Amino acid sequence: MAWSRLLAWWRLCLGLLSVLVCLAPCVNLQPAENINYNLVHSWADKLGMELFHLGDFITRRKEVQESFKDAKVVSRNGASIVDSMAKEIEMMMDLKVSAVRRIMDTAENTALSHQNDMADKMFSYYSAKEMLEPGDPVPPIPTPAPDMDKDIGEPLIYVQPKVVVLEPRPEFHNTPVNFSVSSVHVPVNVFDRAPDVIKAIQWSENLDQIFRDNYKNDPTLSWQFFGSSTGFMRQFPASKWRKDVPVDLYDCRLRSWYMEAATSPKDIVILMDGSGSMLGQRLDIAKHVVNTILDTLGTNDFVNIFTFDKEVSPVVPCFEDTLIQANLGNIRELKEGIELFRPKSIANYTAALTKAFELLEETKLSSRGAQCNQAIMIIGDGAPENNREVFELHNWRDPPYKPVRVFTYLIGKEVANWDDIRWMACENQGYYVHLSDTAEVREMVLNYIPVMARPLVLGRHDHPVIWSQVYADIEDTKLSDYLWDINQCEYQKADVLEYWQVHDRMLEPSEMHRRKYRRMKETWNQPVDSNVYQFMTTVSMPIYDRRENATRIANILGVAGTDVPINEIKKLLSPFTLGVNGYAFIVTNNGYVLFHPDFRPIFQGYILKPAYNSVDMIEVELLDDDRPARDFNPVLMTIRDSIINQSTGSKWMLVKNHFDEMKRVARIKRQYYWTAIKKTPFTLVISYPEQYGVSHMDIRADQEIHRISIKGTNLRSVFSGKRWKIHPDWLFCKHSNRTFKTPEIELLYFLERMSEPGWRWPGSRSAMPPEHAAAMFSNNSSTGRYPSINEKESYYCDRQLMQALVFDARVTGWFSNNTSFNSKDDKGNEFKQRFGVTVAFLATHSGLTRWHEFHSNAAEESVVGETFSQNNTRAIDEIWYKRAVDQHFVREESFVYSVPFDAGESNSEILVTASHAVFHNEGGKTAPAAVVGFQFQHSALYKLFHNITGNACAVDDKDCYILDNNGYVIISTRVHETGRFFGEVNGAIMKRLLEENVYRQVTVYDYQAVCFESKNDNNASSMLLSPLFHLLRVGKWLLHTALWYIVQLLQWAPGVSSHYADMYGDSNDTEPPPPEPHPEHHARNGNGHGKKDDDLWLRYLTLHRTRLKPCDMKRDLYTLFNEKDNVVYNMTAHACERPFVVLPIPFSNLILLVIDQLCPRDGSVVLTVNPQPIDYHLSVNDSLACYKQAREFNRMRPHSCISRHANESGIKLCGKACSVYANLGLLLLCHILSRWL
Repeated sequence: MAWSRLLAWWRLCLGLLSVLVCLAPCVNLQPAENINYNLVHSWADKLGMELFHLGDFITRRKEVQESFKDAKVVSRNGASIVDSMAKEIEMMMDLKVSAVRRIMDTAENTALSHQNDMADKMFSYYSAKEMLEPGDPVPPIPTPAPDMDKDIGEPLIYVQPKVVVLEPRPEFHNTPVNFSVSSVHVPVNVFDRAPDVIKAIQWSENLDQIFRDNYKNDPTLSWQFFGSSTGFMRQFPASKWRKDVPVDLYDCRLRSWYMEAATSPKDIVILMDGSGSMLGQRLDIAKHVVNTILDTLGTNDFVNIFTFDKEVSPVVPCFEDTLIQANLGNIRELKEGIELFRPKSIANYTAALTKAFELLEETKLSSRGAQCNQAIMIIGDGAPENNREVFELHNWRDPPYKPVRVFTYLIGKEVANWDDIRWMACENQGYYVHLSDTAEVREMVLNYIPVMARPLVLGRHDHPVIWSQVYADIEDTKLSDYLWDINQCEYQKADVLEYWQVHDRMLEPSEMHRRKYRRMKETWNQPVDSNVYQFMTTVSMPIYDRRENATRIANILGVAGTDVPINEIKKLLSPFTLGVNGYAFIVTNNGYVLFHPDFRPIFQGYILKPAYNSVDMIEVELLDDDRPARDFNPVLMTIRDSIINQSTGSKWMLVKNHFDEMKRVARIKRQYYWTAIKKTPFTLVISYPEQYGVSHMDIRADQEIHRISIKGTNLRSVFSGKRWKIHPDWLFCKHSNRTFKTPEIELLYFLERMSEPGWRWPGSRSAMPPEHAAAMFSNNSSTGRYPSINEKESYYCDRQLMQALVFDARVTGWFSNNTSFNSKDDKGNEFKQRFGVTVAFLATHSGLTRWHEFHSNAAEESVVGETFSQNNTRAIDEIWYKRAVDQHFVREESFVYSVPFDAGESNSEILVTASHAVFHNEGGKTAPAAVVGFQFQHSALYKLFHNITGNACAVDDKDCYILDNNGYVIISTRVHETGRFFGEVNGAIMKRLLEENVYRQVTVYDYQAVCFESKNDNNASSMLLSPLFHLLRVGKWLLHTALWYIVQLLQWAPGVSSHYADMYGDSNDTEPPPPEPHPEHHARNGNGHGKKDDDLWLRYLTLHRTRLKPCDMKRDLYTLFNEKDNVVYNMTAHACERPFVVLPIPFSNLILLVIDQLCPRDGSVVLTVNPQPIDYHLSVNDSLACYKQAREFNRMRPHSCISRHANESGIKLCGKACSVYANLGLLLLCHILSRWL
């Protein structure tokens, strides 16, 4: 009976089981929980303890902390620091102004004394383009000589180039120079043997002596120069001009330092004739004129362009009824607008002039614009009348003063109505120019500069001191577009070569997506520090013609100036006094930064951004207020106004600081202090974190260098061995007349000097101007500087920094010299074998870095030490230093671990960097003293992780990750994912981590981004311009067809694929998943080459040119939600509702994430840290420049404005009238025809 019941139950169970099996396809079964929370917890704890004990033993952090026990902690006084720094910079800038003033005085006196000299067309000078070095081949004399120049009408002049000895000097960025003479650069559009040019070259050679004297008085001087109004530039020391650019575009008269010194700030309205006669060459010349005028404007000028036919229209619609600041971004917008202009009908000069005068009047009344000089510039091919009534109404109200100058540019060879347009200029204190060829445009346009300078010259005694905006040495912004075009051509070349190798596989969507993503990554490369360009500001002064007869024409001779490299200013800021994550920056009167740690002027590693030097301070100081893009906080705007007004103040703010290639972010509270740099348009701002920046380390009196030297300590002995470096960019001690191979050699030299009797600390980093030095030294005999700045032993030192450096070196000397970790030590050898530790390091707050290698032999020792010391010498400025200090306030005992971004894609050994901050406490105050750390092999960390987790993470049902505090993969079962952002690996789980407050999203705006706008070459209106358009279309079709057949033939050429493989290796870049392939891409005909593929290939490899465009982008970055006892870490996995367990790894910045792989994964969710364009919902005709113009910020006008002089009305020079030449042959032909017809 029992058996039968048991059998019945068995049959019932089997039946139910069969029903379930049949219904299985229709039932969504949840898998059982297969992630054991307690087991994962034990993994995290064990891994954390293993790494902590490793770091604790390797870095000897407790011993390091004990080493600083004798130091003291004092409060940091931000107001005192910013005031001291500003005075240092002011003293340095006074020195540069003094040098320029001496050049100016010498030039004016020299020109006056040589006014009666005759121009010697055979005069030989050091030409920057042609001078030779010893051993250079002498160019052959032109034959036949002399030859006749048909344009000049006299023999061509040949003067053999002069020979000069040049020597590379580090203070001039290793440029070969000669300190005995100056060299002369002549632009390509200037004839150096023209009488006025060669005469100025002759007398200006006498400036060499003042150049040499200036350099002797101040060996920190950079390039000194005299820019002549005739076009040439004399530069000291002499050097050869760069020849690595395709065209020499440099003309000193178009540089901001020249333009702003030669003229006071100006408001300019440009009127361009839009009549139907302005076609062909006339239109080209007119556009060239407009572009040249725009090139002469700077950030203190304001401008707008209107075209006029029957109506008056702005070339950029959104700029109507306003003048815009002539910064690089706005100028670029105007140039693009003028390129699209096409003439239409009859020109209405009356309406155009009325519009211009009304706009200038409204600008002046509303206190906008430059509020100084005003001018109207008319470009046309003739005016039907002189419009006297308009001038009487608007410009002749207060005779003889005429507030608006009028400059006219008559375009065309055969023009009849020249008298009216010339009258407009001559009766309104302007200048008239007749242009018939594009080659003469630049010289003719620049004639307006001496006219605008007349009030300055007539005043004679007032020489305004001008400080320029930051700029990239001799580079021209037009070169950026050229370099980008070359870059695009290189891309096309690479695509064609790759097509030879892979053929149609290249057209697959995944391949096209990979290639596009790789190139976009290149454009995101925006280094803050780069040696490609030398950024600088320039101080300049105008030079006037003092000849007695010069007042009749009020001639400006040129501009004198000297460069001040930005890096030299930075060295005076003493970053040591601001501490880790502290920084200083300078703001101009326009609100633009002269420099800033987030100033990123180049992209792709070597191309200048199109608006690189007009970055506003509020675009780099990002408040943590969750406002949308360009909705700036009123508090920040108030601070900005105080800064540009050169007030003194302080404020704390919550900000978002991005770092590490804009892929990490920290949200911190910062203190700001600012004060004016007197006698300049600049304001200095300093900032440091409030959490750990309010206090800093200091030494006690008995630890000072002088006292320990008396006790018999050899200062050089504390820097024994080779395993140490100092911060290469900091100014510890600097010799004015000597250079050293490395900063370390220079430091040792000064340590020896400090041990000698009679050592005195300099009282300032900068020397005194010669005219101030005597008074200064007589009033203060204890400055510590040698009595004469001309003495050969002139030097300067940062006393506070040197005291701290020597103290740190003394107390940490044991770190590099300790031999307890050699291969014979059992525990050290164990760690070396288990973790692959390569180096342990220590960096202190004074800029000292020490390290100790872990090696098996001497060869390995040298390689490891050299690798580390080359890449990690910047102490508190290293990323691992900054992150360790921030992490101290999250988990005090923890280490910060990191790997390079996208490290898994490389074939080299990956190194993990671990760092830990050491703080010193005293009297309730705490300050960062040093950071210790080590580097070890990633493969060893992966092995350790595998040993702890066993095979649990190696099977298909679980996925295990170790992520850092910003969401980047440190460990993954798939090694190629190492260094990638986890949101690109598994976006769905990353989204859950955000929802559960494991991570927090922080949006960072990039207001310095660059976008790429397609060049619309095929404008429909251009078809009407010329029948040549159709010939060009035929030529383009022939070119494409020839390219197609060439590539088809070369596909079969032997060796092409192997050659490509050698030159262009394929690379796997980290990128979001590509889109799904479209079915049409797989369509093929019988031969495997479909018509669609042929067309697609041709479209893909055809060069689609783009132009650079300033734009705004945003990045969504991530940080761990560092709340204590975060409840999410106590949550277990729950089937597929929560298919993961996440836990913090103790004593680290890491989390352990274990994911249930059996649950379905939404692959469509991708989170990325890559930049994304910001959509401002602009109209079709609007641009970012329009959006910014509608929200323009306040600015402070320059103090100097000289726009009128009572004697100017007596100057009648206003340009030459047209000359009409009769062509006798043409007249005879016309006569014959008239007789026969």
